[in-house]
Amino acid sequence: MFDLAQLLRSLRDADVRFIIVGGAAAVLHRAPVTTVDLDIVHDRDPANVERLLAVLERLDARVRDPAGRVIRPSTTHLIGPGQVLLTTTLGDLDCLGTLHDGRGYLELVQHTDRISDGDDELLVLDLATLIEVKTKAGRPKDRIVVPVLLELLRRDQE
Repeated sequence: MFDLAQLLRSLRDADVRFIIVGGAAAVLHRAPVTTVDLDIVHDRDPANVERLLAVLERLDARVRDPAGRVIRPSTTHLIGPGQVLLTTTLGDLDCLGTLHDGRGYLELVQHTDRISDGDDELLVLDLATLIEVKTKAGRPKDRIVVPVLLELLRRDQE
């Protein structure tokens, strides 16, 4: 089960600072694509990491482990620049300390759009930066969505 809205609400209700990246960012920019997880770059400030950990504990989060071991996320996992790929009761959540190019929350926040979600606003990686990130990643799933994102950007600039 993947409940993007409830996953986002859980993070926002706990005042976790994060930027939505990846497929969910494309969806929130109105790209006609689907996603099965939520990718975020979270602020690695210790207080924010503690709030994030509290949410993850409530959502019974565990690291996606091919060997089937139950590994719970920790401060050590989330305070660093790496990726923590999790399964929760609301679906998969990928917590990224930084993107593959080394940019973290503080470097990316200036490259975001605020997208309204009812009473709240979400920080979402802007289209130009999302295109840049997906182009550099070069994975087949990214190569498929880049032309769609480029068209959205072109329309937004008209």
